Amino acid sequence: MKELLTELLMEDKTLIHVPFGDGFFDIYHSVVVTWIFMAVVIALILFLTHDLKVHNISRRQAALESAVLFLRGAVSGMLGEEAAGYTDYIVTVLIFIGLSNMVGLFGFTPPTMDLNVTIALSVMSIILVEAAGLVKKGPKKWIKGFAEPMAVVAPMNVLELVIRPLSLCMRLFGNILGATVIMELLKHVVPVILPAALSLYFDLFDGAIQAYVFCFLTSLYIKEAVE
Repeated sequence: MKELLTELLMEDKTLIHVPFGDGFFDIYHSVVVTWIFMAVVIALILFLTHDLKVHNISRRQAALESAVLFLRGAVSGMLGEEAAGYTDYIVTVLIFIGLSNMVGLFGFTPPTMDLNVTIALSVMSIILVEAAGLVKKGPKKWIKGFAEPMAVVAPMNVLELVIRPLSLCMRLFGNILGATVIMELLKHVVPVILPAALSLYFDLFDGAIQAYVFCFLTSLYIKEAVE
């Protein structure tokens, strides 16, 4: 177990070495995999959204509109009316994380198993949370919010600015890493059929759950910030 964790965490994450000055500019596996599935998603979006109509729409357009309305409805329900303007951002993050977690089905290492990716996602979300509160309340009221309900808790509220992104980051990273470790262990002790079946669970169901949890918590933080 220890050797497997060391192999997963300490492996060389660099895929491409680009000469730069006296050294190299390294491009990680997670970045290249993200580029690949982003290209696939963009191509799929271009295909699904071409030739859209107002009347006599096609089945493709009807299915697309239903999916968009479903995602927006699910996310706006978490955000509430006051934070509804952030719906499209949360939907985008939900799709990105969900697809990132599921690329293991195609033999790729999930980008979310790279701590750099989960840190970037978490920091980006918390910046948006605080920006939402700042825009809604104004600078003076936003700063006063750190001393609520009483001034003595201000240090804890400030510390929460670090705890929240750390929690989001490590929860997502830890769950994806844990699923990968379990799959690697199963491949060594049981026939190929069982790992293949469990891969559907970890890459599809668990991957979707982790994407939902990340977006649910981000939505909750935004909702609290604008109230």
